[in-house]
Amino acid sequence: MTPTPRAEALPFTGDPEADRLLAADPFALLVGFALDQQVSVQKAFAGPMELRRRIGHLDPARIAGMDPAELDAAFRQRPALHRFPGNMATRVRSLSTVITEDYGGDASRIWGDAADGADLERRLLALPSIGKMKAASIMAILAKRFGVALPGLAERLPQHPTLGDVDSPEALATYQEQKRAHKARLRSRGERA
Repeated sequence: MTPTPRAEALPFTGDPEADRLLAADPFALLVGFALDQQVSVQKAFAGPMELRRRIGHLDPARIAGMDPAELDAAFRQRPALHRFPGNMATRVRSLSTVITEDYGGDASRIWGDAADGADLERRLLALPSIGKMKAASIMAILAKRFGVALPGLAERLPQHPTLGDVDSPEALATYQEQKRAHKARLRSRGERA
């Protein structure tokens, strides 16, 4: 089997620089997922680039050590980074703390040090703001866009469309439609989306 080439950009934002950051910086990708709640995919995943512009870096240890009020102000600066800037500033700070304390500030160790697909899933679910759907999407991106191959990972990948299937702006539009339909099916069955 030919390994998947590493994506140079993830076309989630419509901003080529932000899309390249998501592919180049594992922490930026995780921040995007933390922000991916009650805003568009484009808004959520543009957040890491805008946060970097506002505070001058995306260093998890430095973010974890920031004065919470300073980080909150960066999120609230107009235009706000999210519909719920205060809540998301707290979530990103919590994520930064876990990445710093558990992975030495290197988010890529989450998958780089994982023993297998089950271990990777466990590590992702232990992160603040990452639930089952987000963990599944992250695993799909890692496998399909970055060529991460761990024993048992393929069996854990979702059978429904995820951001791991997005390789163009057109694919993003298709994904967003499919995601809405998938969430509607879950809600109709009384399950949480």
